[in-house]
Amino acid sequence: MRIALLGGSGRIGRHLVTWALEHGHEVTALARTPGSLAPASRLSVVGGQATDRDAVADAVSGADAVLSVLGPRGARTPALLELAAENIIAAMEKAGITRLIAVSAAGAFIDGDPGTGAVVKFVLPRIFATTFADVRQMESVIAASGLDWTLARPTRLVDSPGTGRYRVRPDFPPPGGRKIARSDVAHFIAGALTENSWVGSRPVIAY
Repeated sequence: MRIALLGGSGRIGRHLVTWALEHGHEVTALARTPGSLAPASRLSVVGGQATDRDAVADAVSGADAVLSVLGPRGARTPALLELAAENIIAAMEKAGITRLIAVSAAGAFIDGDPGTGAVVKFVLPRIFATTFADVRQMESVIAASGLDWTLARPTRLVDSPGTGRYRVRPDFPPPGGRKIARSDVAHFIAGALTENSWVGSRPVIAY
């Protein structure tokens, strides 16, 4: 499979690059600093940012599926994810690609989560107001497209070793699920891609 990966030099992206290459896939990764990814067979790196429509189009061209594991940047680029989503969709439509998996964030939808306490619902959205707004806009843009999308909503991200054992629930975290390793987010994305599962869904991933 030919995979276009946005955010390939990030902490989730690196896990996906490793997985894809080990399983014989071809990867084209978009990276702000191309040298941040070590050269490897079947890996191509396109230099540029997700806010650059031409760079995104170059990375996506010829792919069978697109994975976006970009992280929000808050006040530095308050609409990064929304703009990246618009660029990704435009590039995919032009190239005739339909499968998209993008990383979102469970915390951005905490207001509607029946399993979260009132104090957390009051505090967290105020701390991450700009970040969460961008996440919600990204989801709206992707959900309105005609693509075969999956919006993976991890809970709090940690860098502990992956286990391959976690829980997944549509829309909101499973009971008591509050964190997930980045490597296990990559594991979930890899499975959703190869099994073509969770299409048109917003799965939340947590331990």
